[in-house]
Amino acid sequence: MHDLPPLHTLPAFEAAARLGSFLAAAEALHLTPSAVSHRIRLLEEHLGQSLFERRHRAIALTAAGRRYLAVVRDTLLRLDEASAELRAPEKTRLRISAAPALGSKWLVSRVAAWQQQHPETEFSLGTATSLAPLLAGEADIGLRYGEEEWPGLLAWKLFEERVFPVCSPALAAQLHTPADLDLGHVRLLRHPLLSWQRWFAAAGVKHAEPTEGPLYEDALLMLEAAVAGHGVALMAETLAAPYLAEGRLSRPFAADCPDRSFYVVAPPAVQEKRGAMDFIRWLVRSAKAA
Repeated sequence: MHDLPPLHTLPAFEAAARLGSFLAAAEALHLTPSAVSHRIRLLEEHLGQSLFERRHRAIALTAAGRRYLAVVRDTLLRLDEASAELRAPEKTRLRISAAPALGSKWLVSRVAAWQQQHPETEFSLGTATSLAPLLAGEADIGLRYGEEEWPGLLAWKLFEERVFPVCSPALAAQLHTPADLDLGHVRLLRHPLLSWQRWFAAAGVKHAEPTEGPLYEDALLMLEAAVAGHGVALMAETLAAPYLAEGRLSRPFAADCPDRSFYVVAPPAVQEKRGAMDFIRWLVRSAKAA
């Protein structure tokens, strides 16, 4: 162990042998050609023999150089592999901006599942309904409800949604047909992205889009209002499902209709972030498997 060559000379020797040039080795190692030449000369002096034949504008390995290269290359490879196993994983930091209801009812559990397999990922989660955090560069990934076009952003569809009315079980017991919702004493809870008129048409009821009643920009708040008996909410299936499973909400009618979809959206720069793209692809697969 006391007759090891100067270790910093070995990468210079391997690069020069692989690339066939001291100049190319210097560029690959971010050194000057003279530094590479000096390191190889130092190695040759330590070994007591030449490793390269110096020719006009070219170099070639000697017989001793070829034998030595096989050992050096194998040693450097094994060192690299061993170091990679011991090296702490590189941290991946993802800033996610999610629509509140989808964030709390769907995303949070997926983030927990991802972190069990990828503990090196650090998440920052926030809620928003506008695209401002993404367009301003304050978030890497967003989860939003909308149409297919997302100007300035890339988009991956998660769910094709169907919507239907939900309300508290007590209120549902008082409703018998969709026409009951056409009565003035039934409060309809509204959301700017959900069309009551579209659902009325699917249910066979001739009724215009309501212009009165509480307007909620946050679907989670509207769901909680429906649980509290404040009225009947039109809701996307993905968001309503946990409440229906728990018995906190009921579907008074079977009719539903197609609507917008949930998407993962992100600025184009996300394509340069491997960890973010891996997470996006996993989210899409997770949504399709649900």
